[in-house]
Amino acid sequence: MKNTIQTSFTKLMGIDYPIIIAPMFLVSNTKMIIAALNNGITAAIPALNFRTDEDFRKAIAEIKAASDKPMGVNLIVNKSNPKYKKQLKTCIDLKVDFIITSLGNPKEVITKCKAAGIKVFCDVVDLKFALKVADLGADAVIAVNSKAGGHSGNQPADRLVPMLKEKLEIPVISAGGIATGYQLKKALELGAEAVSIGTLFIASEEAGVSDDYKNALVEYGGKDIIMSSNISGTPLTVINTPYMQKLGKKKSTLLKMLNRNKRFKKYIKMLIMFKGMKSVKRAANKSTYKTVWVAGPSIEDIHSVKPVKEIIENLVKEYTEEN
Repeated sequence: MKNTIQTSFTKLMGIDYPIIIAPMFLVSNTKMIIAALNNGITAAIPALNFRTDEDFRKAIAEIKAASDKPMGVNLIVNKSNPKYKKQLKTCIDLKVDFIITSLGNPKEVITKCKAAGIKVFCDVVDLKFALKVADLGADAVIAVNSKAGGHSGNQPADRLVPMLKEKLEIPVISAGGIATGYQLKKALELGAEAVSIGTLFIASEEAGVSDDYKNALVEYGGKDIIMSSNISGTPLTVINTPYMQKLGKKKSTLLKMLNRNKRFKKYIKMLIMFKGMKSVKRAANKSTYKTVWVAGPSIEDIHSVKPVKEIIENLVKEYTEEN
């Protein structure tokens, strides 16, 4: 009998270990999701990873054909994502198991998904928003802490998780700063029912990015992670490559001016996000001097590129050794 790690979240999802591979722009792909589902955990893929609705539908169908374990989709639910309505319809049509909402009001997603029997987990960075989504009917919150890669929170896990745990009746999932079994154990001890891990799985054989990107997670350390607003228009944690040093950490004066213009704010946000996504995509897929590699400080604990299966096994082994 294999050694499982059981929490209320694993029972809710029917999985062996309380781990979600976080949905990562460009990094997550069908190969990664399938490997996760077939090795005792769950995973979500960003809807924005697909250029067309047809591609999105094909990816969901491929994952469902390869595993009967629960898989999820990440939806950006604010106005920066013009494809949101269609993406939500696709998720409901194809009956994905759960949706992770980010960067907006999840009310419509929760309402429509509840009717369809789809669970909704909402990214939160503070208690105020967590209480709001819980009242709306979210099935769990993902507590994005200050060590998360990409769009991080502003509170450490040891403050955020216990605070949410005390006030909420739904599961709290801790996101950020986890790359070892010891860190997984600490997150569960804080009161989390599961963890969402991203950066560690960028350094997987299945990740859909270049070898240069994967190797950067091995070669750089936690001290090399900086936060920049110049990529997507909102603070984003990235590796401090020579290009990022040249680009600088703060938004340009022009972007600040445009972003303050209420009449055009929606369109400026969409433009900034689009340009940022294109920049990240160029760097992720091939070697370029414009290296924008998104990651969190947990790269400090990444020492080699491994298959998803081995990464999961190592996490469980380390966790077990700590107990």
